[in-house]
Formats: sequence, structure tokens, C-alpha cells
Amino acid sequence: MRQEKRAVMALALVAALAAATPARAQGSLQTYGLLDLGVEHVQGHGGPGAIGVTRMQFGTLPSRLGFRGAEDLGGGARAIFNLEMGFNADTGVIANGGRSFGRTSTVGLAGDWGTVTLGRQLTFLFWSMTESDIMGPGAYSSSSLDPYLANIRADNAIAYRGSFGAWSVGALYSLGRDVVATNSPGGTNCAGELPGDARACRTLSGMLKYEQASWGVALGADRIQGGPGAFGGLSSSDLSDTRATLNGYLKLGEVKLAAGYLRRDNEGSATQPRSDLWWLGGTYPSGPWLFEAQLFKLDYRHTANGARLAVFRASYFLSKRSLVYATAGHIRNSGSLALPVNGYPGLTNTPGGSQSGFMLGVKHTF
Repeated sequence: MRQEKRAVMALALVAALAAATPARAQGSLQTYGLLDLGVEHVQGHGGPGAIGVTRMQFGTLPSRLGFRGAEDLGGGARAIFNLEMGFNADTGVIANGGRSFGRTSTVGLAGDWGTVTLGRQLTFLFWSMTESDIMGPGAYSSSSLDPYLANIRADNAIAYRGSFGAWSVGALYSLGRDVVATNSPGGTNCAGELPGDARACRTLSGMLKYEQASWGVALGADRIQGGPGAFGGLSSSDLSDTRATLNGYLKLGEVKLAAGYLRRDNEGSATQPRSDLWWLGGTYPSGPWLFEAQLFKLDYRHTANGARLAVFRASYFLSKRSLVYATAGHIRNSGSLALPVNGYPGLTNTPGGSQSGFMLGVKHTF
């Protein structure tokens, strides 16, 4: 019922925005989004007595509907906003913990000096990895190995982003990163903004990126503080979970090669505080086809736990905005680790087990 009310409120806001469009003489409003669904079969499903499961899921990217706009303030300055909701296209249910605009909800100012935005938004760990993490946050991706990467966002955040020639910089600070108590991928249940505990649930994020026409390299980091009731063992603001990445890409004609490293130091874990995630991938377009592949290697320091993930995807473009795709992935765990091949909720695996998945899907952007 609460999600239905939120959906009605969101649609009412959409209608209000559309009705207000003609009155925006010096402004602009853009509606955008995508729908992405695939049918997946996973072999080696870890459920009781089960060896396989077939289901419908998003494939390359989560479905979304968004609105962004700007108003010219003169002197090169603009007022900007962005509202973006995520939803599960297979059921129509609002995603991101039931938030009406759970993917992005920001307002800010922009100019030649950069942009400043306030609200719920992606952190700069995400923006630092966009060019090198070939599979992105979809099925059979880095988010299978680290669920945080499926939803790298922070509530109550203020962010700055600027581009200066080949350099891009960004910084974000959140007063309370996650007000919705859901243990879905990326959910941390840490609202913050507590009297007497200024560090509770804060997030600090930064990025430094250098890009030329044929290559680029990026540094990025997120540091999240714990707080009362937070998931993942971060029950105190004295505890933190830090991820830092160095990654890059190289273009050789039509071929793109990419590699990266992500280090995690998690004070909320007494047994596995340090992990290292490596990846190597590439893309190759050929006419209407796009071929993508990526290998991942995850290791926890001073333990036998780890995982290896291999992913391949072939996409066929029916038009500039519509495509069909086939994705295959295989994960092999070691030690007591039991990660599924697809990190989206609903799959389990057995400790040290292997699992394979295959998906056929279609995506349309607008």
C-alpha cells in the first residue's frame, strides 16, 4: 500500500512537471529512460533441492524513468534538477527500496566552474568506474562480487563536479547516506543526522580522472561511516567501510580494453576486513553487433575465500535506441564464499560452489 501511494505521488509530480513545461520560457525539461528485461536460466542454484532456476530479470541496466531540467540564470549560470525513479519492469514495482525517485533526486547550480548538487545521488566511486567496468551494474557484473556496487548512492548529499581540460574532479559529502531500511543490494540502513553523533552514517567520496581521445585513467574512493542499526556490522560511527579504485582504459581503433583494481577495508567485518577486486575487459563493435567480455578476480586477504567470474555479452542493435542481447556468466567460489553468478536478489549459492547463468533480453532507451 505504501509503495502504491508513492507511485501515485510520483505520477502526480510527473503530470505537474509536464503541465508546467509551456511556462518555462528560459528553461528546458527532458524526459528520458530505459526498459531492459531478460529471461535468465541459472544452473547450480543454491536453493533446497534445486539445481536450476529460470526467471525474468533486468539484464544490462536497471529500468528507469527520469526527468531533468535547467533554467538559464544569465552570465553562464543555470539552475538544474534531476529526478529519476527505478522500477522492476517485470512486475512494475518501484525499486531502490520503494523510493519514488530512488535513483536520483537532486537540485543545484551549474556554470563554467562546474556543478553543485544537493539530494540523493550517485557517489564518485561510481563515476570513476564508468569507463573501465565494462559490464557496469547489470547482471553478471562487479555487483555480483560486491553488492554495494549495484547502488552506489547517498541520501542527504552535497556534491561538486568540475571539468578542466582533460581533468575531471569530484567530491561528495553525505550527512546521512541511507534513510530506507532495506537490505537490498547497496542498502545499508543508516539514516544519520543524529544529535550528539556528528559522524554517524556520513559518506565521503571523491574522484580524479584524466582522459584523452584514446585513453583514460581514474582514481575514486568512497568511505562510509557506521551508525546505530546499520547493516554489515557497521553498528558504530567509530567504524568505517572504505573502497578505493584505480582503473583505466585504452582504445585501439574500434577495440576498447579496460582494467581496474578496487581495494576494500571494512572495519565492520571481524573475519574479512580486507579484500582486493581486479578486473580486465574489452569491447569490440562489428556492424550492428557489439561484443563485450570481462574477467573478475576477488580475494580476501589472509583467508581462503575468493571468487572468479567470467562474463560475455553479445548485443545486436535493431536501431539506435533498441537492441537485443545474450549474456553468459560463470562464477567459481573458493573457501567458504558462496556468491551467486547474478547479484540481484533471489539467487543463492553453496560455499565454495560454482554457478552458471545465461540470459536473453531486450533493451529500449528513450
